[in-house]
Amino acid sequence: MNTGGRLIAGSHNRNEFVLINADENARIRSVQELSGQVCQICGDEIEITVDGELFVACNECAFPVCRPCYEYERREGTQACPQCRTRYKRLKGSPRVEGDEEEDDIDDLEHEFDFEGLSPEQVAELMLAARLNTGRIPTDLDSSPPGAKVPLLTYGEEDADISSDRHALIVPPHMGHHANRVHPVPYSDPSIPLQPRPMVPQKDIAVYGYGSVAWKDRMEEWKRRQSDKLQVVKHEGANDGGSFDDVTLVRMDEGRQPLSRKLPIPSSKISPYRLVIIVRLAVVGLFFHYRILHPVKDAYALWLTSVICEIWFAVSWILDQFPKWCPIERETYLDRLSLRYEKEGKPSQLASVDVFVSTVDPLKEPPLITANTVLSILAVDYPVEKVACYVSDDGAAMLTFEALSETAEFARKWVPFCKKFNIEPRAPEWYFCQKMDYLKNKVHPSFVRERRAMKRDYEEFKVRINGLVSTALKVPEDGWTMQDGTPWPGNSVRDHPGMIQVFLGQSGVRDVEGNELPRLVYVSREKRPGFEHHKKAGAMNALVRVSAVLSNAPYMLNVDCDHYINNSKALREAMCFMMDPTSGKKVCYVQFPQRFDGIDRHDRYSNRNVVFFDINMKGLDGLQGPIYVGTGCVFRRHALYGYDAPVTKKPPGKTCNCWPKWCCLFCGSRKKKSLKAKDNKKSKNRETSKQIHALENIEQGIVVSESKPVKSPVQSQTKLEKRFGQSPVFIAATLLENGGVPRNASPASLLREAIQVISCGYEDKSDWGKEVGWIYGSVTEDILTGFKMHCHGWRSVYCIPKRPAFKGSAPINLSDRLHQVLRWALGSVEIFFSRHCPIWYGYGGGLKWLERFSYINSVVYPWTSLPLLVYCTLPAICLLTGKFIVPEISNYASIVFMALFISIAVTSILEMQWGGVGLDDLWRNEQFWVIGGVSSHLFALFQGLLKVLAGVSTNFTVTSKAADDGEFSELYIFKWTSLLVPPTTLLIMNVIGVVVGISDAINNGYDSWGPLFGRLFFAIWVIVHLYPFLKGLLGKQNKMPTIILVWSILLSSILTLLWVRVNPFVNRDGPVLEVCGLNCN
Repeated sequence: MNTGGRLIAGSHNRNEFVLINADENARIRSVQELSGQVCQICGDEIEITVDGELFVACNECAFPVCRPCYEYERREGTQACPQCRTRYKRLKGSPRVEGDEEEDDIDDLEHEFDFEGLSPEQVAELMLAARLNTGRIPTDLDSSPPGAKVPLLTYGEEDADISSDRHALIVPPHMGHHANRVHPVPYSDPSIPLQPRPMVPQKDIAVYGYGSVAWKDRMEEWKRRQSDKLQVVKHEGANDGGSFDDVTLVRMDEGRQPLSRKLPIPSSKISPYRLVIIVRLAVVGLFFHYRILHPVKDAYALWLTSVICEIWFAVSWILDQFPKWCPIERETYLDRLSLRYEKEGKPSQLASVDVFVSTVDPLKEPPLITANTVLSILAVDYPVEKVACYVSDDGAAMLTFEALSETAEFARKWVPFCKKFNIEPRAPEWYFCQKMDYLKNKVHPSFVRERRAMKRDYEEFKVRINGLVSTALKVPEDGWTMQDGTPWPGNSVRDHPGMIQVFLGQSGVRDVEGNELPRLVYVSREKRPGFEHHKKAGAMNALVRVSAVLSNAPYMLNVDCDHYINNSKALREAMCFMMDPTSGKKVCYVQFPQRFDGIDRHDRYSNRNVVFFDINMKGLDGLQGPIYVGTGCVFRRHALYGYDAPVTKKPPGKTCNCWPKWCCLFCGSRKKKSLKAKDNKKSKNRETSKQIHALENIEQGIVVSESKPVKSPVQSQTKLEKRFGQSPVFIAATLLENGGVPRNASPASLLREAIQVISCGYEDKSDWGKEVGWIYGSVTEDILTGFKMHCHGWRSVYCIPKRPAFKGSAPINLSDRLHQVLRWALGSVEIFFSRHCPIWYGYGGGLKWLERFSYINSVVYPWTSLPLLVYCTLPAICLLTGKFIVPEISNYASIVFMALFISIAVTSILEMQWGGVGLDDLWRNEQFWVIGGVSSHLFALFQGLLKVLAGVSTNFTVTSKAADDGEFSELYIFKWTSLLVPPTTLLIMNVIGVVVGISDAINNGYDSWGPLFGRLFFAIWVIVHLYPFLKGLLGKQNKMPTIILVWSILLSSILTLLWVRVNPFVNRDGPVLEVCGLNCN
């Protein structure tokens, strides 16, 4: 699509469409360029049918005749093919003539607006024809390249499910190329009677049936393909001078092998792990048996509170532990992917991928970081015509637009440099700053010279970007103006039209070596006052729609603006699962783990989150797949549209014919079954044609969908519009499971549709955000979206390549980190109070029970902040009051407590062993679980309750991606936030409790030290977990901020004075006087 490199802006609601500085529209390719065949009678081009194939008038010899000549001959001529003299049969879309056979089906001309019985592709073309004004209904789709194909016939009907190269067609040997004729009258002699074609006994359809003939030819075609593959292997082996036997040839045929495989955890690791979980579950039962039957009478309130907290912790542990029962790992085979879909001398058959990059505020998400992400996408190791990058600017900032324009220009140099020298990573900022030998494995003599030149070009590019950022800090009073004097359409952030700009991927824009570049599109959706825009989820849904209109790739990758592609083969890794012929049809998305740059070596605040990504996600991958974490995820577009997963047909079991007659009392009478078989007899012909696919389905592992709307009778247009909105072009795109857009649609018409689908009112009265696309209702739209797809029966895949696929930046500052966790926890609270809560939603669907446990745990974990806060307060209370939550421990209780602690430790050790996680990572995760639980999770819980009960909503803040000068300098920056008060108060309270407890023991003598050890252990456990928080407060200079110190001392003093009032050292009745045993006289 060519827009002349100009910005498109407009509003569908206001009927505005502006092409700023527009050039003339791109030329539409003619049908002759698409098909390459002309009519042998009149010389006109032969059109393309709704199936994307050439129109064929004669199904016996495939003599090239256009539709007008075909209809003229049937109406006015001899009604026979000029070459083979076979009578023309009526094709769909043509009027009936005298002599046509009676047909039971409905006349398509009388019911041209009835979509029942049409294939999804036919409905799509019917919708596109009226909308795009293409001049004719049939169009050519990118997903099915045109060629010299003939349509298949099954008992006189076209079967769109059978490809043309499997057609049982009889072609006379004398068929050749005829000279063009200029009059629509066939060359035929009326005196010669029409002779039927010669009958071939082996292919007599009347005797053997079409299905049998086609099945035999399918077998021959399959054998021929296998023979060709074998000859290729033999030819390659002959060039090497080797000899092969049958076993070696089979092993070398990698193209037929699975593209990935599961790697179960070795039984030597997983079996002890499962055994320890069962033992720990039994020990927990014994623990609660003892705790409940042995209350502390003199501290009953403390005991009861502690038991309630411990029960909640046990439930949380069960929800977290059992989804890790079947962890697995996966391995991909990129070489097999290339052998299967990238054959030498043929166009790549890899599926297209649309990549989404979302950004909001360029001052908090620096344009240089976004530019590096875009450059890594454009330079990915994937066919350039198969990649399209869409950048969503939800802030309508001219800074982002200008920076993307500079990025597109620099990409013309950067992309060929990356592919020429195969460098990693392909984000220039991280490539040039990595501390490694960049000459390793580099043998090209010009590499050093070109690298230095490229580094200089990138530094100049950075200077230009920094100049744009500096200019953007001073906003003119009249708003921004573009270079030609046109006011920037997005000067008002909350009231502006939709904007689209195609930077790359258009004709004439190539890299410095003359090669084609991937498509790069800038998108800013329309925003108007009074409309709900749904933050990031709404922006992602706008990208889904605009990409469906412009490119419509069957797969989509979404990344945050600060997550660049670290492994250029990341898309190929995902395609090993998505395009796998055996299991790929049921995969809705492939999730990659998040890896981060710029984190301090000790990972003080557990930013890497290694325990979650390397232990929990591996466990979920063994069930129904990992949850969606918001970035680094490749989606199947059809799954995002809310369709159900395909259902694999199981082999038929025993029927009533296999059991005694009394079985019919339970299974239904045989009479009903015979009636049902009789009713299905009418569809026998169609079922016969389906047998033709059996061999290839077995070979490629294709599953049959019973619930997917694409395979079932197509819904009416009204229902589709209610589900997807009022755009016929987008609705047509949703019906194309393999993607593709019409080639003969003008760029102007597509851009008008693109502007419409990003208008602010497009989603009104539709299923967007409810059943389609990213789901609304929570700031953590990622959990909801993945949960909905799993409820529809889809499964996801967790892919961990050896080289991390994506890397990003994380907020290593304490305040920013707590705010990030606050937003995640707030989203979970919102889901908990919504109708999509996994506790009560999605039953009867395709969600597995252990997968549901994981989703329940992901929405209830903020509630753990309440018992955790109370439990961390109990040690200080026990030390200040002299009470304890456990009575005097017996030998039995000691054994139970020791067994519980040992089982917890052994479980963690075994998880580290099979998950590949270090002890320091596990300990940091445990520490930040306490820090976040008593701060961010607690505040998120209260904010969620305020939003649900009082309607008070809170705005989430975009986490800053920028860092100050100096390595890890941001780690020591202090930013005041109320989230710091609760953990600081807990820390000081427990420290005071330890001091008071030790002082009390010293004052009371040796006998008081024994009971003190349990209380001290409890309090020190809290202090050690809050130690990283204390270091964050002290900062680099080990100095606590004054405001934190004042607030914490004030709260601690109040609680301490309360303790003094409740239980001082001296007894309330005065000192106890006893008679001295010494005789002082």
